[in-house]
Amino acid sequence: MGLSSFLAKRFYASAAHDKNRRATGLAIRIATVGVAVGLAVMLVSISVVKGYQEEVRNKLTGFTSHVEVLDIRSLSSPESYPIATDRELVEQVKRVPGVTRVERVSQKMGILKTEEAFHTIVLKGVGKDYDLGFIRSQLVEGKMPSFGSSSGSNEVLVSRLQAEELGLKVGSRVYAYFIGDDIKLRRFTVSGIYETHLNQFDDYFVWADIATVGRLNGWQDDQSSTLEVYASDFDDVDRVQVGVGHLLNGRTDRYGVPYNSMSVKENPRTGSVVQWLSLLDFNVWVIFALMAGVAGFTMISGLLILILERTGTIGVLKAIGATNMRLRHTFILYAAFIVLRGMLWGNVVGLGIIAAQKFWGIIKLDPSKYYVSEAPVAFEPWWIIGINAGTLIICVLALVIPSFVVSRIQPAKAIRFE
Repeated sequence: MGLSSFLAKRFYASAAHDKNRRATGLAIRIATVGVAVGLAVMLVSISVVKGYQEEVRNKLTGFTSHVEVLDIRSLSSPESYPIATDRELVEQVKRVPGVTRVERVSQKMGILKTEEAFHTIVLKGVGKDYDLGFIRSQLVEGKMPSFGSSSGSNEVLVSRLQAEELGLKVGSRVYAYFIGDDIKLRRFTVSGIYETHLNQFDDYFVWADIATVGRLNGWQDDQSSTLEVYASDFDDVDRVQVGVGHLLNGRTDRYGVPYNSMSVKENPRTGSVVQWLSLLDFNVWVIFALMAGVAGFTMISGLLILILERTGTIGVLKAIGATNMRLRHTFILYAAFIVLRGMLWGNVVGLGIIAAQKFWGIIKLDPSKYYVSEAPVAFEPWWIIGINAGTLIICVLALVIPSFVVSRIQPAKAIRFE
């Protein structure tokens, strides 16, 4: 391979300076651009798809969780049924492999009413130990309510959608009506406004103190609507659900209510969106196949032009004893140098676009349709390396068949070829 490598380097180095081989220079430029464009499109496309999936999934699990423990009757009723969620149960669920945190949550349906309008809501009650990282990141006005008071707090966090419909702003006082055996009235103060662009959640959820919601429901201190169970990664959802289901199988709380578990994939509020996000993986493979095809086609046509331009040289080399295998290796290496150069530029352009989008948000989206205001991007070294390795392998393999053209060249005719 020493001679093949030497010849390939000489051919590649002389291509840009040999004025008698203009077709060679053009073929190299076209092949380089084809590989660069294909790789850049693959990098950007996969980055956006993965980033979008991650962003929307994080929003979905921010409102629900990866796995929920609940009374199954809550799924078929507008009202929430309680389960006993004592500290012992919470600690047992935390020990399930893959679980990172467990949160107690209570919910209550109600109506917010102002002088101008009214709006149906779901009051979501959380405690002082609840991880507010998600909803705090979606805060657009005001501050987070103070959660964890033993007597309950009258501060709430409403969505921008609700605030605009009801004419609310930070500091506004609003009445809430809760209908059960009797009608309960509670006055709340808006401490902040959030916006996630998930309208099916923004339209309903109002964040409040868990003690307040529990008292409105008439529940005991150890009762709540659900246990929100969070996995270390979305790919661990099924494993965590199996573990939680095995732990709770056949168990009831101290009030005789059976425990049930449900993943974000099965939740009626989120299942269709999760399934739709999974379908985007197919789009990634389609894009990869198309762009790999573009890169491979440009390299095949480029290699044929390079061989045609070097027909005379091939004849001379054969005349002095070079084998077909040696010459095929030479031209495959020659083309591989072009592929590597195209990949270099493809990485520069593709990763540059990804970085620009991450820091400056150049590509804007309609949040009412896509749930985000700008295209999110993900950056994972493993898939960047994988795309580069796949592109190189596909392009080099695509060169094997056209390289057999060298074997059909006869030295006597090739030396006279112009």
